[in-house]
Amino acid sequence: MARAAAANLRGLVGIAAAGRRRVTASVAPPRASPGGRAFRAVASGSGGRTTPESSSSSSPALPQLQPRRGLATRRAVLRNLISGGLESEDGKLSCGYSSFKGRRPTMEDRYDVKFAKMKGQSVSLFGVFDGHAGALAAEYLKEHLLDNLIEHPQFLRNPKLALKTTFLKTDADFLESVTTPYREDGSTALAAVLVGDQIYVANVGDSRAIALKGGKAIPLSDDHKPNLKDERTRIENAGGGVSYDGFTWRVDGILAMSRAFGNRSLKNYVIAEPDIQTQIYIRHAHEE
Repeated sequence: MARAAAANLRGLVGIAAAGRRRVTASVAPPRASPGGRAFRAVASGSGGRTTPESSSSSSPALPQLQPRRGLATRRAVLRNLISGGLESEDGKLSCGYSSFKGRRPTMEDRYDVKFAKMKGQSVSLFGVFDGHAGALAAEYLKEHLLDNLIEHPQFLRNPKLALKTTFLKTDADFLESVTTPYREDGSTALAAVLVGDQIYVANVGDSRAIALKGGKAIPLSDDHKPNLKDERTRIENAGGGVSYDGFTWRVDGILAMSRAFGNRSLKNYVIAEPDIQTQIYIRHAHEE
């Protein structure tokens, strides 16, 4: 059943990519964690077929994208689309991703997925990092955030504490690592961590996590926006300002979110302290 579920996921990944504007991820080839297997779908020059990575099964073709604005638009979509996924080594958990670069000249978003075994317990970690003003922050988070979390001494005993302290420390480490003074790279960070039957979702910025439970969509994160009463009060008390530019609310007329990694010049009030929510993870019968 797990193999069948993984096969179905490969098809669904293509459907999601064709029907959505963007799901934040990396345009770099996916990395399989030590406890997982990876597969990748590249819709450019491959006839729309998935490309397995360390998987013995063949992969079905991705659905053909239907052009909405003519052939040129369809070709541009195919050129910038990357999809794929990962499956845990025991086959009990699989995930997919889809990445589409928009109008910016470079991709500033990243993702990370890790499957691990810690003290006999299976742990799954997922991260989405939506960069802005450059890709340095998102790339740093991809390379370090989930690793730092796994290495936290209280990770299994107190995941909420580990998430909060790891987010703050990783933000400080990133700012220290950037030696060029004029760089203002920043990023959101949304990490979902499955420990036992509990899912912990930590959010900084305006990336979003949603759980599908009983056929209903359940938000697992809240956007950090400057015009929210608590956020605006915190920013103004720290010496910052919140203003409306005719399109959106911004911190000091610059950033359209009230929390982020990086953004050195706004760091006194654009913080990287996460909000954390939890949900019970219900396994399907074939996963028992």
